[in-house]
Amino acid sequence: MPDTTSTPHTPTALRSTCPVAGTLDLIGDKWTLLVVRDLLRGRRRYGDLAASAERIPTNILADRLRRLEQAGLVERRLYSERPPRYEYRLTATGKELAPAVRMLAEWGLRHVPGTRVPDDVAAAWSAADAGPGQTAGR
Repeated sequence: MPDTTSTPHTPTALRSTCPVAGTLDLIGDKWTLLVVRDLLRGRRRYGDLAASAERIPTNILADRLRRLEQAGLVERRLYSERPPRYEYRLTATGKELAPAVRMLAEWGLRHVPGTRVPDDVAAAWSAADAGPGQTAGR
């Protein structure tokens, strides 16, 4: 039976041993997966993340980045000392969310009218689907 106590990667005790519930405790709010989505798209700096089309409030963005860092999904790196400014990158564990984010996007395309995949994301999906050493569309 899994341990439900707090660790550096689970900031609070889990509410149950269900892996879906535990995952939702980490990333299941309205904003967190959108931050992960943007990090997967290569956005690194706070201002770039704040400029997302969904207009995440800056206090919530700061909180979600802190939570993701505490959970071991994001790492923060100083890129300017005066004033102190940071870049954010997904850790290997955070990058493992990419297939789940893609599956949610694909589900949304099928079932949520008016949604679309941005061109840069569609190109990245095509390249990934083509596999290493192949070009999309062959």
